[in-house]
Amino acid sequence: MGPTMSDKQDRRSQRTRHFLSAALVELIREKDYNAITVSDIIERANVGRSTFYAHFHDKDDLFVGELDRVVDLLGHRTPNQEESPFFPSLGLFQHVGEEYELYKALLWTPGIDLLIKHMQKTLTQRIEQGLQKSGTEYEVPLPILANFISGSFLTVLKWWLENKMIYSPQEIDAIFRKLIRTGLEKK
Repeated sequence: MGPTMSDKQDRRSQRTRHFLSAALVELIREKDYNAITVSDIIERANVGRSTFYAHFHDKDDLFVGELDRVVDLLGHRTPNQEESPFFPSLGLFQHVGEEYELYKALLWTPGIDLLIKHMQKTLTQRIEQGLQKSGTEYEVPLPILANFISGSFLTVLKWWLENKMIYSPQEIDAIFRKLIRTGLEKK
């Protein structure tokens, strides 16, 4: 039995999203995020304007979709011994380390706060889900604990980038996990 029309459309949709995401990442490497337009993205991806808007509301929607995809991919990897079962912090540090120039450029982009808030919201939801699955009871309500962990992660990540990654991803992850350990004390 061959692929259905729905399967073909889904693959085409995934391919289009990939081209658009790749175009945005390339453009961020070349110029300020705020200077990038939807026209720049569709021209680089060789995709029509209506196709872009069929998938995304605007470039911020495309950007946060790409961030969500990265976090999702890292969360579905087979966790190694060092990785937290509820949050792929080491994987995220490794990913950001590999893409240092990209994330450094984003960090100093004016108006990026909205995207950082979205990233914290996304991370908070994923962390809370992971904590719930663990079945462990903590002294702090899970929504507060998850928000604290995601905020702490983003603060450490920002510091690490601002200080030119003077620690390896493994070292900064170990520091991050030491910092949040007290929040993870069990009842």
